[in-house]
Amino acid sequence: MTPQPRPAPAPQQAAERTTTLTVGGMTCAACVGRVEKKLGRLDGVAASVNLATGRATVSHPAAVSVTDLIATVEAAGFTAELPEPDPEPEADAHPAPASGPDDAARAERHRLLVTALLSLPVLVLSMVPGWQFRNWQWLCFVLAAPVALWGAAPFHARALRGLRHGAATMDTLVSLGVAASFSWSAYALFLGGAGTPGMTMPFSLLPTAGDGVAHLYLEAAVGVPLFVLAGRRMEARARRGTGAALRALAELAAKDVAVPTPDGEQRIPVSRLRVGDRFLVRPGERVATDGTVVEGSSALDLSLITGESRPIEVGPGAAAVGGAVNSGGLLEVRAGAVGADTQLARITRLVEDAQTGKTKVQRLADAVAAVFVPAVLTVSVTVLGFWLGAGADPQAAVTAAVAVLVVACPCALGLATPTALLAATGRGAQLGILVRGPEALERLRHVDTIVLDKTGTLTTGQMGVTALTARSGGLDATAVLRLAALVEQGSEHPLARAITAHARERHPDPKQLLLPVRDFIATPGHGVAGTADGHRVAVTRPGDLAGLPAPLPEAVRSAEADGHTAVLVTVDGTPEAVFAVGDALRPDSYRAVDHLRRLGLRPVLATGDRAATARAVAGHLAVTEVHAEARPEDKADLVRTLQEQGRRVAVVGDGVNDAAALALADLGIAMGSGTDAAIGAADVTLVREDLQAIADAVRLARRTLGTIRTNLGWAFGYNLITVPLAAVGLLNPMLAAAAMSASSLLVVGNSLRLRAWRPRGATTTARRPHGPRAQTRGETT
Repeated sequence: MTPQPRPAPAPQQAAERTTTLTVGGMTCAACVGRVEKKLGRLDGVAASVNLATGRATVSHPAAVSVTDLIATVEAAGFTAELPEPDPEPEADAHPAPASGPDDAARAERHRLLVTALLSLPVLVLSMVPGWQFRNWQWLCFVLAAPVALWGAAPFHARALRGLRHGAATMDTLVSLGVAASFSWSAYALFLGGAGTPGMTMPFSLLPTAGDGVAHLYLEAAVGVPLFVLAGRRMEARARRGTGAALRALAELAAKDVAVPTPDGEQRIPVSRLRVGDRFLVRPGERVATDGTVVEGSSALDLSLITGESRPIEVGPGAAAVGGAVNSGGLLEVRAGAVGADTQLARITRLVEDAQTGKTKVQRLADAVAAVFVPAVLTVSVTVLGFWLGAGADPQAAVTAAVAVLVVACPCALGLATPTALLAATGRGAQLGILVRGPEALERLRHVDTIVLDKTGTLTTGQMGVTALTARSGGLDATAVLRLAALVEQGSEHPLARAITAHARERHPDPKQLLLPVRDFIATPGHGVAGTADGHRVAVTRPGDLAGLPAPLPEAVRSAEADGHTAVLVTVDGTPEAVFAVGDALRPDSYRAVDHLRRLGLRPVLATGDRAATARAVAGHLAVTEVHAEARPEDKADLVRTLQEQGRRVAVVGDGVNDAAALALADLGIAMGSGTDAAIGAADVTLVREDLQAIADAVRLARRTLGTIRTNLGWAFGYNLITVPLAAVGLLNPMLAAAAMSASSLLVVGNSLRLRAWRPRGATTTARRPHGPRAQTRGETT
């Protein structure tokens, strides 16, 4: 993600910045640790480097420039640059030739192919004694020389570069292993008697020595680079598969768009669209950017964006999401957000950020990897010295030392977490679950209490006015409705939208609903007030019913009995009317809450509604703990109280009144249809309009962290078993190379299983208890 330019900070303030760099030349966790360590030595700089994506996310003060960061990475022996932005399509431009990563991939394939063609005869002749003809060893030497020199050149080059910077990496181990095997074989051929015509060499899976003739290890000299090159090739392809969901998100963005002109229409790059511009979307095309439908009606397929399989019907005034596919008629849309402000861009950013971070256990693995390679080098030298000191045959000592170098593998340590996060966050995005980072995954797994908001969370948020009761002898219902709608136009709450929509339907002159409002005040969890048409109007939740004139108290009680929200309208200090506003529970609310209980989570309902309605909703969902008439600060206090009781608390909400609780909770979960304040304060955003996504998110977090632990267990266990086997001479260098490559492939393959993960329902069908009907009221504004 290309960093956006920011204004220079004031001299007295050193603004914190975040820069993403593409780092080249990293091959293992030791490389990751070196880059992070070098960057961390700069004042005020903290870096997180991801081996799987090749990206470094760097937080740094303004005084440290991007040039300084790049220079620091290069001083560590790696390459660094800002990620290149996607090229804009030009109508008259010819496609640019493939370059960069594609060229590098082709070069790697070519190197692997040539290495395989040269290595296979050497491996076959060395392993099948019956095929060893006269002077076969010299043919193998001629074939092995270009493999050891040219085929393994990338390892030698990176090892030398690391040596110049005082660093040892996985490439150091491979380079030394190849060099030692080839050098010993050259000595055996020219000086050790192995070049004698008619010489044959038996094949054994274990090192052998002591027959008076120096043995050849040309099969190890070619097998090590062949297996490592092949392993890294397959590993790269597998790692690319873990990031498939992120690339699919990027591909959802339209490249160009048709805009109406006086002469007809013209196609322009999407980057040239500005807020307010109109554009056309034909059947089968993607919506170019977020906006509002101006003309036409159709069904939009948002399945690739939200995970919601049902098409959404849209018409004039309806929202259109960028990346959605138009399944029906021609639409004309007015752009409401462009570039980085669109929902698709926000989703992509969240997925990228989630893939960059690290879990606590991965940080431990990186710390181990930082000293891993020097430790392996020390062990290898110690093994060589011990065998020679014990009077063992020199070639047996060399074999054991080379096997130690080759079999050790910090690659798996570095890939254990990133590949799992790539696969899991990508799969989560496909399911409409956006996780901010690995820390959120860790907290999500350990949550045991979940506080649920009601309006827009347990309910659809699509409310309508079901009744309007005016006081006896006061303003008529039409006048009260108009004044309430004027004030509510300044609010985004679902209740406000219901009242204003009802007024537009009922009022004969819509222009009377566009009068200005002065001194507008919105109090989250309580209501709104303002001066409209010369009157001071307040739309709030009812307080003490005893002070209300007849028949307003009866209207409030009737609304609550019906499971609706009662809203009081006060004009110039006098209570004038009560609205009954109904909001339907989401069809999946009971099943979703039941699934949360089955996962061991304790559901708690916290709502700004009155106690009677809150109890009605709780009874329908079989929730036993209810906190009604809760203001934003009350919800925050509830979270603190639960945390003081030792609970790990998640909060699910969608409104401004939930933002404080979302930020204070151990984990905040926001509905994707909620306000920007709620989404900004949350750790997890549910793009899919399905409450069961909460349970799916918990299951995905548990599966992901389980996969990470399995990966790290294998990575550590592999080295704990194979390095001692190599040290005592029980592992052939060629087999060590194959085992080393297989260890990384196993880690990546285990992570890839997350791409196919599917949410599963509860083991038994939940029974819906008897209770009030699903139509229920929402919170007051």
